[in-house]
Amino acid sequence: MQAVATLKMLRSTPQKTRLVADLIRGLGITEAENILRYANRRAAKPLLKLLQSAKANAVNNHDMFEDSLFVARVEVNEGPTLKRYLPRARGRADLLRKRTSHITITLEERSG
Repeated sequence: MQAVATLKMLRSTPQKTRLVADLIRGLGITEAENILRYANRRAAKPLLKLLQSAKANAVNNHDMFEDSLFVARVEVNEGPTLKRYLPRARGRADLLRKRTSHITITLEERSG
């Protein structure tokens, strides 16, 4: 049995978000929450909220036990890129790419 939660259009680059997602992959739910709560990264707070949402999905919708949950899979994919222009000298302009992320967290129950 799996419980899934997704977050789309997070205004953080996928590369920076993957650094935080790698910290919790394969861990138990309480240990993962503690790591995200004290991680000094901008993407940690949205990931913590997403992890709590996945936990609520598991407990309320799939009747799974909270104590036996662990993070089975964390996927961080690239979302659409917002393109903006930055004025530069002599009438030129540079392209700014504001990248977004799509995150999926899958929780499973440990057997035994």
